[in-house]
Amino acid sequence: MVEQLQRYGVISSKKVVEVMETIDRALFVPDGTPAYVDSPMAIGYNATISAPHMHATCLQLLEENLQPGMHALDVGSGTGYLTACFATMVGPQGRAIGVEHIPELVASSIKNIEKSAAASLLKGGSLSVHAGDGREGWPEHAPYDAIHVGAAAPEIPQPLIDQLKPGGRMVIPVGKIFQDLQVVDKNLDGSVSIRSETAVRYVPLTSRDAQLKGY
Repeated sequence: MVEQLQRYGVISSKKVVEVMETIDRALFVPDGTPAYVDSPMAIGYNATISAPHMHATCLQLLEENLQPGMHALDVGSGTGYLTACFATMVGPQGRAIGVEHIPELVASSIKNIEKSAAASLLKGGSLSVHAGDGREGWPEHAPYDAIHVGAAAPEIPQPLIDQLKPGGRMVIPVGKIFQDLQVVDKNLDGSVSIRSETAVRYVPLTSRDAQLKGY
């Protein structure tokens, strides 16, 4: 899977290749689904795990903000796959936080991580997954060097901008029918610059109730 993404030019970073080879996607997808196919998969509760090329794209966009010792927030952490990748990159001195509003997904993501190469980081406390409304971020470990949002917001939630560290970067899909993957950089003076990276298709970032009702 990783070799294919390199061949197609999706991944050019050695660090991203390394982390995607370390954290085995097969441990995070539902049993019986083809783990290494480049497409999103349903994981129950009207949620999905993104396609590998989207994970690779987001890891690459955030790579400079996932250095050892940095803090990363994964909003809508789902299966825990990307949170485990973040934790592996920031290491035991860093902090990787997943926030997911479906408690059953939080529980299953912790089980997934326990089977993965990131298990020791979970045990050591530098990686944790919490049940909560990710639109509010997770103030306890803010500010964050890297924030990733795994569902499309109608607009960028202000609490996430507030919890981004100066010099930090957030990657978030924005839009309703037409969506763009937006890259939000907080400059050292606290001002924010936003650019669109690519057109994407994500499930909506909503309340738990709306999601369980099928939006």
